[in-house]
Amino acid sequence: MFFIFQPLSIFPMRYGLILFFSLLTLPGQAQVWDFSKRVFNSVFNDTVSSERPKLIAYPTLAYSPETRWEFGVSALYVYYAKQDTSNRLSEINAFTFLTLESQYGLWLDHALYSDESKWFFLGRLRLQRFPLLYYGIGPNTPEEEIARVDANSIALRERVLRNIGGNLYLGTWFDYQRLSSVDFNTLTNEPIDFPRGSNGSTNFGIGLGVVYDNRHNVLNVREGFFGETGFLHYDDAWGSDFPFTQFFLDARYFYPTTRNQVLAAQVVANSTWGEVPFNQLSLMGGESMMRGYYLGRYRDRNLLATQVEYRFLPFPFSKRWGAAAFVSTGTVSPSPQEINLGDWVVSGGAGVRFLIFPSKDIFTRLDVAFTEEGPGFYFFIGEAF
Repeated sequence: MFFIFQPLSIFPMRYGLILFFSLLTLPGQAQVWDFSKRVFNSVFNDTVSSERPKLIAYPTLAYSPETRWEFGVSALYVYYAKQDTSNRLSEINAFTFLTLESQYGLWLDHALYSDESKWFFLGRLRLQRFPLLYYGIGPNTPEEEIARVDANSIALRERVLRNIGGNLYLGTWFDYQRLSSVDFNTLTNEPIDFPRGSNGSTNFGIGLGVVYDNRHNVLNVREGFFGETGFLHYDDAWGSDFPFTQFFLDARYFYPTTRNQVLAAQVVANSTWGEVPFNQLSLMGGESMMRGYYLGRYRDRNLLATQVEYRFLPFPFSKRWGAAAFVSTGTVSPSPQEINLGDWVVSGGAGVRFLIFPSKDIFTRLDVAFTEEGPGFYFFIGEAF
């Protein structure tokens, strides 16, 4: 059992507390000592054979001034299709929480490969009532949030992809987002312009996309390339309150410099045009790209960001412990033509790694990121990208 100080990615950059320990399937009539050995070996010695599925679950405890105490449970399930390790590793992440302010949420993320990787299902679900901090729109917003938005939100994005040759996939994108029971609380004495969608909205997008993916382990990529590009169109013809279009690009490259060291790089671009509600503008920040900034600290119609990370997985002198160092930069703008070099912000930091599943080459990470506005702390299973 150990304690880590961290603001969860859904919190602003203030200190929280997360309590982490591993729980696995309870044995039926096993004695306490046998159960303890089983838990220890399953987590720290990873005695489950590499081809078999693996489940880890753990409770979380966090604190933020906006939520007070938060209690939650996180879980990770990984497996190979047909228990064949020549297939790519599939993963399902789940997280649910409840706070003393009657806020709650359920998160589900997945990257699932069928046998021989013929089909690829990539998506995420967010069901929650949780405070969203709003700083305004554009690259030059105030340092402090100008509003707190309490709302019920549903966000579901799913890609259904079919292999069309080699590592290339083609498929359909679906995106459903609903913001309801919105309470837009201003936190400044200055008048503000309420953004489009401040009273709530429901939007459904349909689109097409292409993915190139030759990664074998999405939670810890040691070599390969992942590229995703496509578009989504939201229209009142299929139930959207606001008509708009979104284009996105995500490219990631992983180069092994030595047997256990990896240089990783990522470029992300997002562009929206039409009547875009504030909650579906391009958002910068979070636990993956531009770590150290609150997700949505900067938002606008367009986003361009990049990051580089160097990983020791693990150190040459250790079997389980490693580290990583990273730096990122990005900006938002009203249009691609209005991207200004002076509006770019930078974040960087480092973190430790612990090999929690040796047979599946999966690490936990504790990252500390620094920005002009202060530090951010992140604890997750799997790398940031």
